[in-house]
Amino acid sequence: MARIHVTTPITPEQARQIRAGDEVIITGEIYTARDAAHKRMVEDLAAGRPLPFNPEGAVIYYVGPTPPKPGQVIGSAGPTTSYRMDKYTPEMLRQGVKLVIGKGYRSDEVKAALVQYGGAYLVATGGAGALLARTIEAAEVVAYEDLGAEAIRRLRVKDFPAICINDAHGGDQYFAGQSQWVKPDAMVKPKPPVASE
Repeated sequence: MARIHVTTPITPEQARQIRAGDEVIITGEIYTARDAAHKRMVEDLAAGRPLPFNPEGAVIYYVGPTPPKPGQVIGSAGPTTSYRMDKYTPEMLRQGVKLVIGKGYRSDEVKAALVQYGGAYLVATGGAGALLARTIEAAEVVAYEDLGAEAIRRLRVKDFPAICINDAHGGDQYFAGQSQWVKPDAMVKPKPPVASE
């Protein structure tokens, strides 16, 4: 496990250097998008319309930030549950996105797509949205303003911290962590929670 500093956009070589368990410190531009924005992006692609940002080497953060208070760039910006984006993530990776950030488990299809397209899934600390917001230096809506908190925003971040869970080589930090304490035949992947966040 290593501590890796990256600056966006992420090159294919950088993405493949990140391994499950690594701490990844991100500086540069990242894009916010949750399930409503992902659904619309996939619909746009199907209709022949381009994505609202250049996906090559892009980083997508699954977050719907709260409104900023006076003097703030952004409100609380903690990650949302990633499985809600599972049906859209392979297409985003195919378009060139290299890192996606959220919390929780990903589907086998997403893990396979990370390997196929050379990407990585990172997690940010849930419940620490106010602290994560301190790494955000600027924020602006770039698409789907009608979605409110779920609009796509371009964030400029400095030293945004995350941990790699699934890498481009099939590495899975959740599995590795469990395997230290649980017999392989007893390891059960938890089902995604029913309630949305």
